[in-house]
Amino acid sequence: MKPALKRSLHAATWGMGRLTSGSRVLPSFLIVGAQRCGTTSLYRALSQHPLILKPVLRKGVHYFDMAYDRGLSWYRAHFPLRVSASALARRYGCRPQAFESSPYYLFHPLAGPRIARDLPGTRLIVLVRDPVERAYSAHAHELARGFETEPSFARAVELEEERLAGAVRALRDSPHSTNLSHRHHAYLARGRYAEQLARLEPLVGRDRLLVIDSGRFFAEPELVYDRVLAFLGLPHLGDPVFERHNSRTRPAPMPRRLRRELAGRFEEQDTLLTSWLGGEPSWRR
Repeated sequence: MKPALKRSLHAATWGMGRLTSGSRVLPSFLIVGAQRCGTTSLYRALSQHPLILKPVLRKGVHYFDMAYDRGLSWYRAHFPLRVSASALARRYGCRPQAFESSPYYLFHPLAGPRIARDLPGTRLIVLVRDPVERAYSAHAHELARGFETEPSFARAVELEEERLAGAVRALRDSPHSTNLSHRHHAYLARGRYAEQLARLEPLVGRDRLLVIDSGRFFAEPELVYDRVLAFLGLPHLGDPVFERHNSRTRPAPMPRRLRRELAGRFEEQDTLLTSWLGGEPSWRR
């Protein structure tokens, strides 16, 4: 589809969504991160389930991080109509669940409290991967998208602390603002998963958080998929096709010395992650 036609279609669909916002469902669960950890692949697999309802226009709405000033009716406009959900409930004898996937939610300092306040009872799914590989993948991703101008991954890592200095405070002081470096240059910070989970746990409760090792998801997708359905309280209906999405080719492997150095920085965080995963992360086995 041509970009202009796609924009026109989105605008028309969005306008209808705003008019019918009060008649639409809100999500029952969210994939909140982490970035470059297989969130799109899990989103595509779950979207094939007849009782799981994806957003009308896009995978990630980014309401709780980037568009909170637009209000809950704006957010609700992105989801299916209640009448459609009711028809599915009658057909399958089980309540359908809407969802979205915005991987910045896990890292954004205000997203967790906003989710807890506006969507009480909502379940959250977090995917994690080797934080060193995640950082390297994120750098290639941001470079390709034009948000990164430093071609050297090692140098980008060196610049991270300076780039992110004061970013969290700025976001808290100005809740509807954005911070380019916090969103696009947090290569190591986004990989401190246990730190981010510790921030979320008191807000939503540990029983409403499911943490998935993406290495296991790609190795055994059927088993992980069934675990997600059990977490959501949904029956297994149909056989989804599991594929990798949004993978990105990197120009060269990471130097071993740099890899060892960065892995050492994550050692404590990875150890704390074991209680969330029920065992050692796949990248440490």
